[in-house]
This record gives sequence, structure tokens and C-alpha cells, in this order.
Amino acid sequence: AAPAAPRPVAPAPAPAPAAVAGPGAIPSPLAGTVVSVAVSVGQAVAAGEVLVVLEAMKMNTNIGAPQAGTVSAVLVSPGATVTEGQVLITLS
Repeated sequence: AAPAAPRPVAPAPAPAPAAVAGPGAIPSPLAGTVVSVAVSVGQAVAAGEVLVVLEAMKMNTNIGAPQAGTVSAVLVSPGATVTEGQVLITLS
């Protein structure tokens, strides 16, 4: 008898990211360690205001707000290791 045709298998769902990179999500531009978080939930920020400072290879990188808004979520804390693309802060 001929072997049965393999059944189509639904692709396994990709692991869900810590936060969905939706509107207002501020992703990390690089992998590194969070040095400081300069904002808290509910705080109004101006475009360009520093939100988070990351350290990678002994260099500090300021992560600024791309637009004015209100901080709706802070997803990292000082000392946390982050990956490139990981959402750090969400603005609304």
C-alpha cells in the first residue's frame, strides 16, 4: 500500500513577543542592558525627550520619544537585558 499523504500541519504559532509593537510602541534599536528609565506611566513626554538609556559595548544610547504623547506602559526596568526590537515603552 502506498504511504498515506502527510496531513497538512498548521504552522506552530510564533512565540508571542513581550508586547505587541503597535502604534506608540518604542522598540529597542539594539541589544543591551537598561541603564535607566526616565519616565513613568501617565507621564506626558515631548518629542525627542529621553525615555530610556541603554548600554551596549560600554556605550550608552539614549532612546527618545519619536513623538509627543503620554506614557501608557513601561515594559523594562534598570538592569534588564533587552534584545533588538523589544518594546521598551508604549506611548498613547
